[in-house]
Amino acid sequence: MNRAILFSMATLVLLSACSSDESVETSPAAATAAKTDATIMRTSEVQSPVQISYRVIGTPIVGSPVALDMQFISTMGTAPYKVTFRVNDPTAMQMPEAQSASISISPSSRNESVARQVTVVPLREGRLYLNVVAVVETESGSMQSVIAVPIQVGPAAPRQLLENGEVTTTDKGELIRTLPAKEE
Repeated sequence: MNRAILFSMATLVLLSACSSDESVETSPAAATAAKTDATIMRTSEVQSPVQISYRVIGTPIVGSPVALDMQFISTMGTAPYKVTFRVNDPTAMQMPEAQSASISISPSSRNESVARQVTVVPLREGRLYLNVVAVVETESGSMQSVIAVPIQVGPAAPRQLLENGEVTTTDKGELIRTLPAKEE
């Protein structure tokens, strides 16, 4: 019975939308604007409130400061947000005392890119991570974007890939990996 009610309500909504007397613009600009608005208004997709990108400047060396160029673009318009930088393992990497662990950003326009530089000091070789969290406070609560920035100090450890099965080629030249079946 619930399905029948939902189907009836959906049908009424669709019919009322189809019977609208409003004129529809068909210009390419109007179509692009409508598509953009529809993309922004989707609530079923999870969207990050702040897009975070980074670039490691130079070659990270143990004991030497490493600068990271960070770019922040808010998808929430001109709403202010707070960015926090954190190192999980203080024996592997530290932030200099002069480096602030958090900053507040107030964009002046929609989709404005805000650049900041962060400095860390690696204390050992290997892959280290700087965690970056951007939090936007909204009427319905807080939203956050999180990224772990990888910093490779020293040579990367060689990775060995273990391959299973046998690789063969089809008549069309496509590769196929045949895995053996276990027989008991």
